[in-house]
Amino acid sequence: MGLFKGSGVAIVTPYNDDLSINYDRYVELLHFHLENSTDAIIVSGTTGESPTISDDEKLKLFKIAVEEVDGKIPVIAGTGSNDTMHAIHLSKMAEEIGVNGLLLVTPYYNKSTQEGLVRHFTAIADEVNIPCILYNVPGRTGVNILPSTVAKLADHKNIVALKEASGNISQIVEVARLIPDDFYLYSGNDDHIVPLLSVGGSGVISVVANIIPKETHDMVMAFLNGDIKKAAELQLLAKPLIDSLFIEVNPIPVKTALNLMDMNVGSLRLPLIDMSEKGKVVLVNEMKKFGLI
Repeated sequence: MGLFKGSGVAIVTPYNDDLSINYDRYVELLHFHLENSTDAIIVSGTTGESPTISDDEKLKLFKIAVEEVDGKIPVIAGTGSNDTMHAIHLSKMAEEIGVNGLLLVTPYYNKSTQEGLVRHFTAIADEVNIPCILYNVPGRTGVNILPSTVAKLADHKNIVALKEASGNISQIVEVARLIPDDFYLYSGNDDHIVPLLSVGGSGVISVVANIIPKETHDMVMAFLNGDIKKAAELQLLAKPLIDSLFIEVNPIPVKTALNLMDMNVGSLRLPLIDMSEKGKVVLVNEMKKFGLI
């Protein structure tokens, strides 16, 4: 079984002025999502600035999420790495804390062959007893998990889903064709939610859900409940807002958006920097159109 159906938020990591993690604000964000129909919390993903968060910080974020969410929805920990042994260590620690599943990005920089990907993900999944979600985002990692590789990994009892962010609809359709019925497919691109659902997807692991959690949940649920027209309308309505969240490197725009909504999530750790004034004009314009500010 997959972990959830619907909208999982790739939650931001809020910072204080000195760029230490603002754990109090993080608790507030978790409750904001519980109150606004978010279906799962994904901690320490790309949007959570995982590359610049220490292991100790990650484990604390996982622990707080598990405690605050209190079993209401799944908590999924981003524990992937380009170092297989490190990913195993972090995954086992996250499992001990009580997370409901793991999000495992493909190795990056040192990369891997397709057979290397099979061995990497298998090695991690062998060491835990909770569901694992593969994460394919070749635009960031330089590595693409081919559909045939996904199908092979789907045989593992602990590998239950794929977050697909290749942006390649042909590839997504081929993955959907090859995976078993009990394997979940999640969109990793907010502008592809409905297209991916149309070939059997189960939901999204979302950036835009940080600012419009209810609408993102409603989009997925409308589709899954058979109201294709409403789902498509919500997808198209959100498209300009979604585009504005990616005019600079994620999560720069979405943290800017949350700050504009008085959510006070702070700045970003280098090498990420604050949004340009030019970019902010575009973002503000789309947020106003959507009624967010």
